[in-house]
Amino acid sequence: MGRTSDAKEKIISAAESLIELRGYSALGVAEICKAAGVPKGSFYHFFESKEALALTVIDEHWAAQRREWTRILKSDAEPLERLRQLFEATEATQTAGQQSCGTVSGCMFGNLTLEMSNQTEAIRERLQQIFEAQVDMVTELITEAAGRGEVTVTDPREAARSIVAQLEGQVLFAKLYNNTSLIGTLWTSALSLLGIPASQATADA
Repeated sequence: MGRTSDAKEKIISAAESLIELRGYSALGVAEICKAAGVPKGSFYHFFESKEALALTVIDEHWAAQRREWTRILKSDAEPLERLRQLFEATEATQTAGQQSCGTVSGCMFGNLTLEMSNQTEAIRERLQQIFEAQVDMVTELITEAAGRGEVTVTDPREAARSIVAQLEGQVLFAKLYNNTSLIGTLWTSALSLLGIPASQATADA
């Protein structure tokens, strides 16, 4: 039974790595199984299709990312400092990936959105749910900051949506130019979206 469980995890891990590097459409089941070191029959024992595997990979990737976002955004630090830490953690993750494989892999969810949103309804819906969950988490932080009089926004959710979009966009540019330092501009952009002069944020820090 241990070998069976190990085979499933190997398939998921191999698929995640391959999707991050090459995307979803170009991958075949045989290639995934070869990378995982398992027979092709094992794939269909656990997954009815490549799409079913992709959904599992997305869910596991989000579970790990959500734990990291929760750790940062629910810490005891000041609200805006938590947001800054989220940006710094994002840049650090992308930099580590670049050092590992030589290129910036970008955000799996953003990559799949660009590749699959008009092709696979189940994947599109799952990605929508993930981005809405991210917006929810940032909305809670902005609402807290607004209650403390630290930001000047009339609609915390729309501000959060803009920040998540800015985060996704800068990670996309980092991938395009293979340059993670582009993510470093997120903090200044977020301050502008929240109506906070950069000089004030620096002084408060």
